[in-house]
Amino acid sequence: MNWQAVFLSLKLAICVAGILLAVGMPIAYWITYSRWRLKFLVEAIVALPIVLPPQCWGYYILVGLGPRHLPENFGNCCLGIRCHLHLAAWLIASVIYSLPFAVQPFFPRI
Repeated sequence: MNWQAVFLSLKLAICVAGILLAVGMPIAYWITYSRWRLKFLVEAIVALPIVLPPQCWGYYILVGLGPRHLPENFGNCCLGIRCHLHLAAWLIASVIYSLPFAVQPFFPRI
């Protein structure tokens, strides 16, 4: 058995769960109690990953974080971070895809 893959998956799952709690709760609270007239746009943006299958989102995010695109060039040149096919890329893709599944249960529909 490849224990390195198991530990990487556990590490990714724990990090994604922590980020979703830290980011999802404030977003859900804001959506629930905000009186902003255009908050339906925020709800739509948060729910957008439900529309496409996870394979599409994961592929587009990993390609977007690739070495030929702006986020990777900025991270590599300015911050010294390489993100393509790294834990950070998997973390970003997982958080973006899982955000609607974390936010929607947090806020009640009245």
